[in-house]
Amino acid sequence: MTADTGGTMRTRVSLLVSGRPGRTIAGAFVAGIVTGTALLSLPVATTPGNRASLVEALFTATSALCVTGHVVVDTPTFWSPFGHVVILLLIQIGGFGVMSLATLLGLLVARRLGLRTRLTAVSESHSVGIGDVRRVLRGVALITLTCETLIALVLTLRWFVGYGVDLPRAVWLGVFHAISSFNNAGFALFSDSLISFATDPWICLPICAGVILGGLGFPVLMELRQRIAVPRRWTLNTVTVIAGTALLLVVGAVVLTALEWTNPDTLGPMAPADRLLSGFTAAVMPRTAGFNNLDIAAMQPASWLVTDILMFIGGGPAGTAGGLKITTFAVLFFIVVAELRGDSAVNMFGKRLPRSAHREALTVALLAVALVIASTLTIMVISGLDFDRVLFEVISAFATVGLSTGITASLPPAAQVVLILLMFVGRLGPVALGSALALTRTTRFYELPKERPIIG
Repeated sequence: MTADTGGTMRTRVSLLVSGRPGRTIAGAFVAGIVTGTALLSLPVATTPGNRASLVEALFTATSALCVTGHVVVDTPTFWSPFGHVVILLLIQIGGFGVMSLATLLGLLVARRLGLRTRLTAVSESHSVGIGDVRRVLRGVALITLTCETLIALVLTLRWFVGYGVDLPRAVWLGVFHAISSFNNAGFALFSDSLISFATDPWICLPICAGVILGGLGFPVLMELRQRIAVPRRWTLNTVTVIAGTALLLVVGAVVLTALEWTNPDTLGPMAPADRLLSGFTAAVMPRTAGFNNLDIAAMQPASWLVTDILMFIGGGPAGTAGGLKITTFAVLFFIVVAELRGDSAVNMFGKRLPRSAHREALTVALLAVALVIASTLTIMVISGLDFDRVLFEVISAFATVGLSTGITASLPPAAQVVLILLMFVGRLGPVALGSALALTRTTRFYELPKERPIIG
């Protein structure tokens, strides 16, 4: 590359990210969705006899790029091999992070990165230290490739040896589901998702491993890679995500298995060992992948509620999971604990939280709750469906999970558009979206009189 070419590219990158990083990330997601919609609208993207409408193409592109897994058409039969490749590329790009991937590609072309590009990558990956961005992105790429390759190998061997699938098809199935699981997307090349493999540990457990690893978040994975043997040196973020993930997986698996143990339409007909495997898998998927190994529509209403909670909490920050995030939920929990104890400071795992963390967690949580309530009400009015099913669908879209009680495809187009917006907001996050919409902070040179209202 010549100096002139390098200078021109740096100039273009500088112009691209001359605004605030949050706005640039949002714009990149929109560009990716538009591109994906255009590709999926092509006749070559669908099987003979099928043609995607604008809403179907837009919904699928958004779901793939936002790594949600919600579908309005049957993925294996409606989309052609070309369509499947487009969906897989959108999943990979969305999971890695549009700006992280763009910055990494820029790193391969240019020897040096501009300050603004580095700041944009920090905003997307939630990493700290401007000078470490290149190292972080290399680590993210290495971790992603390693995890997806290992999972793909196991799945390929299982489908090739255990099910007699021809090798090229087995490789494609292994790669597709490995990428879909690690990126917490939940897209499957089987019409019933993983229900046909619900009792096969060689299929379910590798996919669960991908979902869990991707849901931890890239900063946690990189720290575990460096300090897995020294837990005392883990950052507060890593400790919180690891502890929260373990707790939610155990509690979720126990509760869901107990609730569905005798359900004749889910776990009831299975052997005890298979029930335990399926119960664990059912607890992993709301974290936030969207593969379903059980018929969601046939589950107990109480199981829907438990799944709602797991989906809403979500996974770790700066990863492929959606939802409120474990760290946000943990901060809220310890704020409540501190108030109940009458403590003047909020402490979490031996560390004192700054007040800015309190405000950020409360802001994100309240925005998320408000968005879920408003969207649920809107879709109920549009569709006329009952509260439980609509709430499940809304939380699944906002948390970029993709699980469904079976109503997604039958929703009116206006309701599907609401879900599209939810998936977009859920992937970016309320705070990132607020930055993208240019909500600037203003400095006041005065303070208003202090007065306390009656609370409670």
